[in-house]
Amino acid sequence: MSTPQPQTHQQAAPAPNWQPAPGTTYTSPIPITRTHLGHALASEWTKIKSVRSTMWTLGVFLLLVVGIGFLVAVNTSDNDYADVPYTIPAFFGLILGQICLITLGVLVVSSEYGTGMIRTTFTASPQRHRVLTAKLMIFFAVAFVVSALAIAFVGLVTSGLHGGSSEVSWAGTVVKGSLYVSLLGVLALAVGSMLRHSAGAITAMLGLVLVPAILPAFLMISDSLRTVGEKMMEYNAPNALARIFEIDSESGTGGPQLGLLAGLTAAAIVGAYVLLERRDV
Repeated sequence: MSTPQPQTHQQAAPAPNWQPAPGTTYTSPIPITRTHLGHALASEWTKIKSVRSTMWTLGVFLLLVVGIGFLVAVNTSDNDYADVPYTIPAFFGLILGQICLITLGVLVVSSEYGTGMIRTTFTASPQRHRVLTAKLMIFFAVAFVVSALAIAFVGLVTSGLHGGSSEVSWAGTVVKGSLYVSLLGVLALAVGSMLRHSAGAITAMLGLVLVPAILPAFLMISDSLRTVGEKMMEYNAPNALARIFEIDSESGTGGPQLGLLAGLTAAAIVGAYVLLERRDV
């Protein structure tokens, strides 16, 4: 019988400690590109156009503004537009349609917190302020363009139905009306960034829009609170839109109301930036 040979275990030789030759540096074959705001804008544009909530909310918004506007235009006469712009029918749709933009503004940011995807976003783009800036810019652009197209379309349809004989310019109402509802949506986005909760942010925004429209009826009962009630009625969202669409030309064209909303939106955006940098994800 043959004697079994003892097995020997060979150890792999350690890999040499590779170092570049003196005086040379290592260059990665992977191209390195410095990130900038354009990359964040492209990312946010991809997000907002690929989620179902955007299509649903904007679809309902267009249905309300155009649909209600068409119904109002059909049930009015040529004489109704003697001293008012042809975009008046769009006002009635915007009263409800603004809720869609408020909802979308909140969901643009709060949905990422709800699913936890915001961690991935901030890992890919550690500059948090850049992400929020991109969200604000993309959302405002989408909301303004969609609103302007809807209001302008209603104005064109109304003008065609009623002869286009009115000499009142309605281009300003398209711009200011779109700007007002878009700023409401941006304000909702900032509130959503601060609260990080969809239901809470939407509820807060609905309260901000609806309470000033309802509360003046109770405040004006008291003589001491009548002034507060009158101011609240003057600056609430429905009356602000009514002034922008020049339903009553003697009450102004909505400039102060638009300025107040712009100020509130700017303050909310500042608060969103501050909290974004101070809090953990």
